[in-house]
Amino acid sequence: MTQPSTRDVPVLIIGALLPSLQEAVETHFDATRFWELPDQNAWLAQHGDRIRAIVTSGALGASSEVIGKLPNLEAIFSFGVGYDSIAVDAARDRGIVVTNTPAVLDDCVADTAMALTLDVMRRYSEADRFVRAGKWTQGKFPLASKIGGKKIGIVGLGNIGESIAKRAAAFDMEVLYHNRKPKAGVSYHYYADLDAMISDCDVLVLAVPGGKSTEGLIDAKRIGLLGSKGFLVNIARGSVVDQSALIQALQEKRIAGAGLDVYEDEPNVPQALIDLPNVVLLPHLASGTHETRQAMGDLVWSNIQGYFHDERKVLTPVG
Repeated sequence: MTQPSTRDVPVLIIGALLPSLQEAVETHFDATRFWELPDQNAWLAQHGDRIRAIVTSGALGASSEVIGKLPNLEAIFSFGVGYDSIAVDAARDRGIVVTNTPAVLDDCVADTAMALTLDVMRRYSEADRFVRAGKWTQGKFPLASKIGGKKIGIVGLGNIGESIAKRAAAFDMEVLYHNRKPKAGVSYHYYADLDAMISDCDVLVLAVPGGKSTEGLIDAKRIGLLGSKGFLVNIARGSVVDQSALIQALQEKRIAGAGLDVYEDEPNVPQALIDLPNVVLLPHLASGTHETRQAMGDLVWSNIQGYFHDERKVLTPVG
């Protein structure tokens, strides 16, 4: 049976998307590019009551202010696993469906977490700069930390956290983890007390969602618990860590180093972090492979299609 056309269904695209996804949305829907509007508030006041869906991303989000100006909004489709930038509570109060793209990016994010762990502990990026600066002819590069046998503490053993754990175990690391409760089916050492786990591990890896519940979770005190030989790796959200406290601890060598893919105010990375030799800095690229981004786009499109063509059945609803 031929599916009914959605060409006249008004949707709002918050910001530029994966090109193939954006093309699909703009081809099959009456799509408006929100980020290109010269006066967004005026447009919302005039046309907001027409919009039935938002297409966005974890980075772009959907604010409560925008949602509030769309009285006939039915669904928000997001490209990304994190949804702390989306006013989910405001959407839920109105029965608005919210979807994200979990699972399809687990492997690439876990790869990035493991790469940062290897890099900062073995000082690979620092050694690369050492060679490029011509310093090898002047002497040997300093020694680094062994990976095997070390304890890796993972905060958040969800899909991504468990994928990180599998990779760490393959490097003969001892896996510790902290969740609100133990996870069934895993043999890793569970800690109900986050502080105790941080004190026991050699490298702390953050794999929790962003949002108010985890904001500032790793504060100055907890950073200090890592000790002068401990490392911090963050592929979660910049909001999870007290960035100023982290910088101070790194500057004062109260921890050994950090590997970061996320920051407090992206894409603005503090010069103090950039100046530190014992920090590996990535531009929030954990899921950044052709294969994973396409899989994410495909899942967003499947959610859109399910909602509008299959009695509002979406594959990955939030909550």
